[in-house]
Amino acid sequence: MTSSERKPWQAVLRLLERDERVFAVLLAVAMVGGLATIGLIPLRPRYRIDLVSLVFWFAAYKLGVFALVTVQPAATRAIFLGALGVDLGLVFMLLLLTGGGDSFYYALFFPLVTVNAYYLGPRIATAAALTAGALYALAAWLVPPWVSWPSVFFLSALCGLPAVSLGHVAERERRSREEVERLNTELKGTLTRLQATQEELLVSERMATVGRLSLKVAHEVRNPISAIELNAEMLQESIRSGDPHDLEEASGLVTAIRDQVNALDQLTEEYLAFARFPRPQFEDESINHLIQELAEFVRPLAARQGQSVRVEADPAVPMLEIDRTLLRQAILNLVKNGFDAMPRGRQLTIATRVNTGEAIEISVADQGPGISREVAERLFEPFFTTKTQGTGLGLGIARQITEEHGGELRWANGPEGGVTFTIRLPMKRSVNV
Repeated sequence: MTSSERKPWQAVLRLLERDERVFAVLLAVAMVGGLATIGLIPLRPRYRIDLVSLVFWFAAYKLGVFALVTVQPAATRAIFLGALGVDLGLVFMLLLLTGGGDSFYYALFFPLVTVNAYYLGPRIATAAALTAGALYALAAWLVPPWVSWPSVFFLSALCGLPAVSLGHVAERERRSREEVERLNTELKGTLTRLQATQEELLVSERMATVGRLSLKVAHEVRNPISAIELNAEMLQESIRSGDPHDLEEASGLVTAIRDQVNALDQLTEEYLAFARFPRPQFEDESINHLIQELAEFVRPLAARQGQSVRVEADPAVPMLEIDRTLLRQAILNLVKNGFDAMPRGRQLTIATRVNTGEAIEISVADQGPGISREVAERLFEPFFTTKTQGTGLGLGIARQITEEHGGELRWANGPEGGVTFTIRLPMKRSVNV
């Protein structure tokens, strides 16, 4: 079925969303159907009526009630009360036209009273049942033969008992639904307030983080700047003296200044990466090629520290949709932490492997002492570090980059010491809209 074919039915369903409209339709079906069904019973020749026209006009009248309920929803109860009075009068007229007490059309009182009880409640249902009995008695008195009073009483009772019961059930259901709607409204309000509170907490947390970041930057930058200032003064004195020995010392001072500037640059880059995380740009790349290139990049650093790097690349690892620059930064942070944790003469291993065909794992394993329980509790906490010099942001940035790739960062101590950090990336990255 096409969308254009569904539109008329959708329009009808939208009209029937409110209980009042549903009730109007049910009442129309019950009364028009009842009228048509009873009309199948043959009447005496003198009581013959045009049943087709009667059903048509009765259906038109019910359609008018539905239209009134639709355009005047605020007056729904008054409309249904008026329609109930009209329906009782119409059934009374049918009794007069079709034999009074001998007419089968008295049966229309049953669906009329019962269905109205659903919406109007048990009190109106009781009044309607008594009115139906009185009208039946009046019709029998005006058009003999007379029916006995027990018949009138039984008609009222048979109309009233199920109608009153249905009215009570409908009222209880309506109260329960109103209570559920009230609780739902309160729950929505509570959720809205919780979301607002959560947003306020996030803002407060960010502001607190910014404050801590500012203090940390000021503290970390002070030492390199002091060293640069001291070396610059010594360099100035060496240049002024013109002594060849002092000039040689000046070369060492320039190297020290450059080292401090590089430290400041690295420090600044790490803080910027944490405070202003770039949006990843994903492209198909080779993970194995990435770690091979990274290993070649860090080998000179490892050699200066008396350490070594080994690469174990799984050839089954396929091309993966990644941000090469960011993922390289995440692995590099783990590698630097591994170097810092190991003494001279130890080896760091960078490895890749396919895990059950669903994920790619990139592991960085060192041969250091491992991570203690106290440190593990604060491992990914921003600004927490066990190094004498460090920002405490490397692991946090690595985890953030991993999560941006739809993966997770895990760690585990080895049975014989050392720690292994593992970046687990899904084969197919989920797209966040």
